[in-house]
Amino acid sequence: MLLDSINSPADLKKIPENELGELAKEIRQVLITKLAAHGGHVGPNLGTVELEIAMHYVFNSPVDRLVFDVSHQSYAHKIITGRREAFTDPSKYDEDSGFTNPEESEHDWFNIGHTSTSISLASGLAKARDLAGDHYNVVTVIGDGSLSGGEAFEGFDVVGEMGTNFITIVNDNGMSIAENHGGLYKNLKALREGNGVASTNYFTAMGFDYRFLKDGNNVEELIAALRELKDIDHPVVLHICTEKGLGYEPAETHKEIWHWHNPFDIATGKTVHAAAGKLDEVQAATAAANNASAAADELASYEKLSAQWLMDKIEHDPRFVVITSGTPMVVNFTKERRDKAGKQFVDVGIAEETAVAMASGLAKNGAIPVYAFSGTFVQRAYDQIMQDLCINDNPAVLLDFSSSVYGMNDVTHLSLCDIAMMGNIPNLVYLAPTCAEEYVAMLEWATTQRDHPVAIRVPATGMVVTGVKDTTDYSKLNTFSMTHRGSGVAIVGIGDFFPFAESLAKRLNEELGIDATLINPKFITGLDTAMLADLERDHTLVLTLEDGQLQGGFGEKIASFYGPTAMRVKNYGIQKSFPDRYVPAQLLAQNGVTLADMTDDVRKLIAE
Repeated sequence: MLLDSINSPADLKKIPENELGELAKEIRQVLITKLAAHGGHVGPNLGTVELEIAMHYVFNSPVDRLVFDVSHQSYAHKIITGRREAFTDPSKYDEDSGFTNPEESEHDWFNIGHTSTSISLASGLAKARDLAGDHYNVVTVIGDGSLSGGEAFEGFDVVGEMGTNFITIVNDNGMSIAENHGGLYKNLKALREGNGVASTNYFTAMGFDYRFLKDGNNVEELIAALRELKDIDHPVVLHICTEKGLGYEPAETHKEIWHWHNPFDIATGKTVHAAAGKLDEVQAATAAANNASAAADELASYEKLSAQWLMDKIEHDPRFVVITSGTPMVVNFTKERRDKAGKQFVDVGIAEETAVAMASGLAKNGAIPVYAFSGTFVQRAYDQIMQDLCINDNPAVLLDFSSSVYGMNDVTHLSLCDIAMMGNIPNLVYLAPTCAEEYVAMLEWATTQRDHPVAIRVPATGMVVTGVKDTTDYSKLNTFSMTHRGSGVAIVGIGDFFPFAESLAKRLNEELGIDATLINPKFITGLDTAMLADLERDHTLVLTLEDGQLQGGFGEKIASFYGPTAMRVKNYGIQKSFPDRYVPAQLLAQNGVTLADMTDDVRKLIAE
């Protein structure tokens, strides 16, 4: 195989140009094999193999700086730059990050996992180059879906007047994660159909020179185009058209679901579920709490439950609007549901800031907006949540999915900081359901009240159905639920860690004879001070369990409340950090969040 000889870009350059098409086939097959066994971003990487071969064939990395937007499409780049075995040796599959990572290679400039950043990041590289009087190429790759993010516009706007070498490759495959949305894409479509010529041109309007290549999967044509641009003295866009998922029929046919995919059978394309291993304590506690009936199995995830609930509201109330930002499947809004919802569904593209601001405007004008997002992306809209939504106190509803130690685990896609972030914004009511019944009750209240913006932290550890309707009056803000009154020790388990708190209470009773009080707070953004004060009568220790970062989190609010008193407080969660590709059970154990560790802590604390 040609691939066997490549350990660096220098090795790639030794291969005759007319053999690079064969190399692309070999890389594509290696990618399919690894992705089938390991999972990962399928469509984006299969579509950019030829591009990344051509980039390394023409440019001189790492002298020339190559920056990939999102960087989830950089697998071929990694193979060429000395990380081949992470894709060819199954025993080393986990050695490689799913994104560019400077700790892995000098050919990677940034650890990037969020969209629309490459042009702005690379503008700094270009500016520093020019200030130092150096001469090399700065090259960015950005997908058409990433163009919808505001930072991409800002980057184009700044670079457009820099008047220096800056090469941007726009990889246009006609897709974001799902279909593209936004007026910009009308211009891209016109440019594609006009072979690079249209009455308007977004890129030239931003101050860039412009070139077009219809067949962005033709490696020889790519090389020729890039050779023309190498060492150019001004900003230029090379707009190429590629096929997302190229080389694997299921990924070519069903582009949305093959953007990222779990392990799969290559022959059939069917998802392969890994053999179930031993559940960790949190998962086991959740499973034990879930006594769902067979009838409930049809809605066996909060995503499916949300979609059905929202579609019912859309059908019966024209004020309801569901908003997503490039990830409609986060709330299980399939293409069928999106089409059926019609004007009552809006995907703003990869633009979380606009989604929050739009939701605020909708709520202000009498509509009932529900913005659903993956928690790893919401920090991009922190300013809008605070300024556009919460200062105005508009009653929009935010559904936060996968914010959890059980969410995505790559360092660029962590979902552990939401409680510290959103739990401290004035006017926002942040709720944490422990089961399906509470979740539905919270949805009903959040979408009917008109006093405050409300966010709901949708559980990420699995669907729990109790069979008991939640009758909580959520208009009585910050009213906690005491599910069992004991004495001595109180355990406060927030959201999807409440079943874990129940398991801890059981263990304390069995091993230490402690009849612990159990509290389900439901509210993240405030304290039930009356209940907490009442605990001082016959409790000496309060434990808090939260599925997120400790510093600035929920537990510290309770510790602060008890600060001037004799009550002792022990908080459990994740220490502030950037863990990368962690195993949840191991991360929890490292932070002392196991039944054994917490029981030992209680034993020592009550003995002091």
